[in-house]
Amino acid sequence: MSADSGPPPPSAEVDRPVLSIVAPMYNEETNVGPFVAAVAQVLDGAAISYEVVLVDDGSRDGTWAAIEAAAQARPAVRGISLSRNFGHQGALLAGLNHARGQAVVTMDGDLQHPPPTVLELHAAWREGYRVVNTRRLDSEDTSFFKRLTSRTFYWLFSLLTGVRMEAGASDFRLLDRDAVNALIRLGDADLFIRGLVSWLGFRTHTIPYQAGRRHSGVPKFTLRKMIRFSTGAMLSFSAFPLRLGITAGFVTSLLALAEVGYILVAYARGRVVPGWASVMTVMSVMFCVLFVLLGIIGTYLAKVYEILKRRPRFVIENRVGFDPNAPPIGYDR
Repeated sequence: MSADSGPPPPSAEVDRPVLSIVAPMYNEETNVGPFVAAVAQVLDGAAISYEVVLVDDGSRDGTWAAIEAAAQARPAVRGISLSRNFGHQGALLAGLNHARGQAVVTMDGDLQHPPPTVLELHAAWREGYRVVNTRRLDSEDTSFFKRLTSRTFYWLFSLLTGVRMEAGASDFRLLDRDAVNALIRLGDADLFIRGLVSWLGFRTHTIPYQAGRRHSGVPKFTLRKMIRFSTGAMLSFSAFPLRLGITAGFVTSLLALAEVGYILVAYARGRVVPGWASVMTVMSVMFCVLFVLLGIIGTYLAKVYEILKRRPRFVIENRVGFDPNAPPIGYDR
């Protein structure tokens, strides 16, 4: 290199902020400003370089306009607008694909995930942990039904899949850059990022936190979405329903053989077998089991079909705060 050619360009590691904060937003118009201000107050006070990546997940209110305003007011804020609602996990993945930080913190944008806890996540990462999870301590306004269903789901998930997850797990966590790159390369049809992070197996630490109240608005995670999310997570990580179906098939087959044996023995003794009702009952049970098995198999085939189509798990309509000539750090899939 000649003497007048100047210093070499900075490396990608130097250009990257220490932390990227990724937060999906769905109809959170009134939460964008307070969330960005709360995160900035914490990280500016700690003198940690950072960026905030806000993902508008197809909102129907003024969320995108609020994100654009935040990006204009603060250079550290970047925004992504998805073409439609792809769900919380798809929006998280979009943010992870565009986060440039040496470590990435994912959290909700309604301030139920307290920004001061980010400093604890950062400290644990500095100690050498590649993944720093959190465990939610329920707030006073958390309903008994939500606590019960959450604990039941994580207990069943750990039991059936072999991937251990603690009750109170959430998508509030820190991921090292290596963990982020490994995560976004995975091609699961049903995105369950909490389970995928546990499956990766990086050195992990867990920090408890007290869940706060929503700053404004109402929760978007309805019972219907919760059931669909839980079902998809189970099917994505476990073949237990298929094994359970095989077991049920063996049990009902044994019952049917016992019924046939009883009929043959009674016929050999010269007795008329009046068991029309019992035979019909056994046949009905067997057909029920058969249809359940076909439904389970069909569900797994549908998942295979979704994977084979290889459709992207999010589609971006607009960006703000990004260099238009620079591709995202991650892998768009």
